[in-house]
Amino acid sequence: MSIPTVDVVYTAVATAENGRDGRVASDDGKLDVVVNPPKEQGGSGAGTNPEQLFAAGYSACFQGALSVVARRENADVSGSRVTAKVGIGKTPEGAFGLTVEIVAAIPTVDAATAKDLVEKAHQVCPYSHATRGNIDVKLTVA
Repeated sequence: MSIPTVDVVYTAVATAENGRDGRVASDDGKLDVVVNPPKEQGGSGAGTNPEQLFAAGYSACFQGALSVVARRENADVSGSRVTAKVGIGKTPEGAFGLTVEIVAAIPTVDAATAKDLVEKAHQVCPYSHATRGNIDVKLTVA
């Protein structure tokens, strides 16, 4: 099931060469990185990898969603940090799959408010929409 997109205001474009052991670059040249499998997967670990890139994008997007929710709720999330931990491994069927843990630290609110804001941000974040029902995503408030 796809999520309908209305009024697209930006489209990112990136191209990979040689898959997980090569290079990824955006069409505007702002991103141009060597990718290599991590040592844990038998690679050199010399470059970044798709899981790190996904974690970077997800954490930034979730932080943005958290800010949107905080504005709506009149909550102060200044000084907050969002970390995305992306794991890759084999599924019971023998395919490869991902897991994600979002860890949010919001020092300016109490634990109950932080938990509520993080759960609401998970409903707003486009990455969360894209992964819902496909990837196990654990939400943690630090």
